[in-house]
Amino acid sequence: MTTPEQRARETIDAKLAECGWVVQSRDEINLSAGPGVAIREFVLERDHGHADYLLFVDGKAVGALEAKPEGYPLTSVEKQGAKYTAGLPYSISASAPVSPLPFVYLSTGSETKFANSLDPEPRSRTVFQFHRPETLRHWLEADTLPAWAHDWHPEGVAYAPDPKLPSSLRARLQAMPPVLRGSLYDNQFRAVANLEKSLRDDRPRSLIQMATGSGKTIMAITSIYRLIKYAGASRVLFLVDRKNLGEQAEKEFGNYRTPDDHRKFTELYNVQRLQSNTIGTSSKVVISTIQRLYSMLQGEAELDPALEEESLYEKDGALPKEPLPVVYNPAIPPEHFDVIFVDECHRSIYSLWRQVLDYFDAYLVGLTATPAAHTYGFFQRNLVMEYSHEEAVADNVNVDFEVYTIRTRITKEGATIRPGDYQLGIRDRQTRRVRWERPDEPMTYGANDLDRAVVAEDQIRTIIKTFRDKLPTDIFPGRREVPKTLIFAKDDSHAEDIVKIVREEFGKGNNFCQKITYKSTGKKPSDLIQEFRVSYNPRIAVTVDMIATGTDIKPIEIVMFMRSVQSRVHFEQMKGRGVRVVDKTTLQGVTPEAEAKTHFVIVDCVGVTEGPLSDTQPLERKKTVSFDALLEHVALGGTDPDYLSSLAARLARLDRQCGDEEKKRISDAAGGTRLADIVHGIVHALDPDEQAAVARATRGLPEDVEPEPADVDAAAKKLLKEAAAPLATKPALRQLLIATKRSFEQILDDVSLDELLEAGSSEEARDKARALVHSFEEFLAEKKGEIEALEFFYSQPYKKRISFADIKALHAAIKAPPRLLTPERLWAAYKLLEQNKVRGASSQRKLADIVSLVRFALHQEDELVPYAEGVQFRFEHWMATQELGGRSFISEQRRWLEMIRDHIAQSLEITADDFAYAPFVGEGGLGKARQVLGSDLTKLMDELNGALVS
Repeated sequence: MTTPEQRARETIDAKLAECGWVVQSRDEINLSAGPGVAIREFVLERDHGHADYLLFVDGKAVGALEAKPEGYPLTSVEKQGAKYTAGLPYSISASAPVSPLPFVYLSTGSETKFANSLDPEPRSRTVFQFHRPETLRHWLEADTLPAWAHDWHPEGVAYAPDPKLPSSLRARLQAMPPVLRGSLYDNQFRAVANLEKSLRDDRPRSLIQMATGSGKTIMAITSIYRLIKYAGASRVLFLVDRKNLGEQAEKEFGNYRTPDDHRKFTELYNVQRLQSNTIGTSSKVVISTIQRLYSMLQGEAELDPALEEESLYEKDGALPKEPLPVVYNPAIPPEHFDVIFVDECHRSIYSLWRQVLDYFDAYLVGLTATPAAHTYGFFQRNLVMEYSHEEAVADNVNVDFEVYTIRTRITKEGATIRPGDYQLGIRDRQTRRVRWERPDEPMTYGANDLDRAVVAEDQIRTIIKTFRDKLPTDIFPGRREVPKTLIFAKDDSHAEDIVKIVREEFGKGNNFCQKITYKSTGKKPSDLIQEFRVSYNPRIAVTVDMIATGTDIKPIEIVMFMRSVQSRVHFEQMKGRGVRVVDKTTLQGVTPEAEAKTHFVIVDCVGVTEGPLSDTQPLERKKTVSFDALLEHVALGGTDPDYLSSLAARLARLDRQCGDEEKKRISDAAGGTRLADIVHGIVHALDPDEQAAVARATRGLPEDVEPEPADVDAAAKKLLKEAAAPLATKPALRQLLIATKRSFEQILDDVSLDELLEAGSSEEARDKARALVHSFEEFLAEKKGEIEALEFFYSQPYKKRISFADIKALHAAIKAPPRLLTPERLWAAYKLLEQNKVRGASSQRKLADIVSLVRFALHQEDELVPYAEGVQFRFEHWMATQELGGRSFISEQRRWLEMIRDHIAQSLEITADDFAYAPFVGEGGLGKARQVLGSDLTKLMDELNGALVS
């Protein structure tokens, strides 16, 4: 009868053989029998006993294996295993690559632990199976840590147990250089840095929670790049649960440029998205669905691609009821990947298929916007980054949202169909074939039966008609074209009904509204998604779950729920389709009349936002309170959370609308504080965790003690008061914010009817023109001692030439609130009042025309002419003077002088540096100018600057 230890050794022998080891007894040693040989009961030096297995790679000892019966606590024999690695006979230790031997395994056959003494802090970890001999050889061939890290640590590193030994992955993680900020958002930068700290601490699992649309994939690619380049990761897996998410990730890798030398990631490292069950030997990054990975671990030759189209997480009844079994696959051993990034790791698919992840001897990094309770558990509560939607809005990484409700009676209550003299349609769910029957008894259905057991077409039609009519007035006031809209339907049949009715009610064709589900035919769903993302049509897409998570369609401005959702996590993911920011050019490429994506709207047709599902609430909570009133609340010392939250939302929206000049004026008025920083401070002060932390600190309470509600309230008021201080203490800043906001807004009056009274310049128009001119001339008189450019005009003779920078500063001052003057308005006003003295249309003014306006206003010129015309006149006068003085120019010289003239007409001066720009650089630049105009070039430039600008 075999003993438990004998049974364990039989299992261990079999598992070693599976992993490529040749198992031998001491009396049959043949170290050349294979790349890896495991010798049983190897006798060690005195006082070191027998090693149950001594491991040899290429004929040299590299490690030991201690065998114990099943159920034996392996931690208790860690010292015994380490003892075997140090007791080698001299003849063996002398040829060993590393001594004491670095690799120690402890195993019962059903449980195996492994430790590597090359690590900075060697620690046993559970492994699914023994490592292959080729793997141990690869580890022993690694560079020493000083050699590996020399390029970024030329002074040397002190992280390795012995700088002469090969470096392990965990040692190289200690020597990574600091993270470069580059083009990363602040939250991405912090996430990469926090993750690397977790890896340096040898935490096997790390969870990153970042709001939808805040750049998780770019953050992950940055981290992967650094792990490969600086930590020497052999291969990294990026795991998804749906094909289109893998395609999207592949595209992101292809577009990513490295922060140090700005080369494309794919130029440096091979990225393979698995479309077959074979991993290329040169692949550094592998993108795979978990479905395909499981298929490969099962040894299947291929996987039906259709099984990757749909996430099993989103498919009712498709998830297995218990975790799936996994067996060892020598083609993909557990050490095949060093790090695995798990995208959308909140999905229960990853818990039910956790054996697929547990199979690998790799660090696991989870990415999610909406972690569930099981997510925290799976990642051992190691949350290395937490970044909420509210923080993302404050940082301009997300846009905020508003909720618009459409509710109908049938949606809320259902209905009763009475018997009558009519035919009732009955449709087959699968074929959609309809038969007709006369109802012979009343049939009552509830709200939950809609679009499943019963289709009430008028309920769908009423919702769509209301949406159509309210879109340009309530939802997006003033929009003439439908914003990119995503509608969530209950199932594929419901989506068909919605598409049909949307096309009918909007009076549009097939391209206007498209169904994008797993059952879409004709075009591939991924192609339909790409069209929705980058083309003008479709304006409206109807889906069930396919675009619910992960899919990045930045121009979406409306997310419409025509289905209820039971899962909080799923609802947050669906809602997240609208939060992504998009630049103006990209947005206008698909929605030409949109000025900016400042927010998105949730159109709730089923009451989904009224339940307890939502984790994130809109920052905007007081829509009926004016912007002026919110600022006044702060000025009076108010700290109402809803008021402050709404104020943060509107300031964030204003910050997105502002250009660089407006942002600078606001920052200057705020004493150097950016508007985005003020918003972030308010959002930070609204955070309940921060309020509780301050309350604890105030009372001296430990972290595990909850403070009293009164203390939390006091802390909240203190935080909010401090956050709002830049607004409360600076009246000029508040006035500037109000004026700036108004400059971006227009009142749309679609109520008042108009009639023509007269045509021509009315006396009222002339009065307005006079007021405008008076305001301008008053401004010149008031500011003549404050603005440097005006000193030039008031000094006679002129003390110095005016520069383009001076005119830009003057233009900004004229344009600033409260006057809001522009050269175009002033030119038009003067033309209306003194038509005979004003030349040139007023619609295309140049910045330099301010010079002409100021001179005319100060009565230094009798006529108001475009500045360029004045320069042209003065140039011809200068040329005539030169000829009279006996100085002539050939045609090529005159052409260069005319280019200089035109430049001065635009920029008020010419300098040597200007020859590095168009049009001069295209003609040969400064060198050619010196060749054509000779040694007189500098003198000519000074002459022309003086003659043409004066």
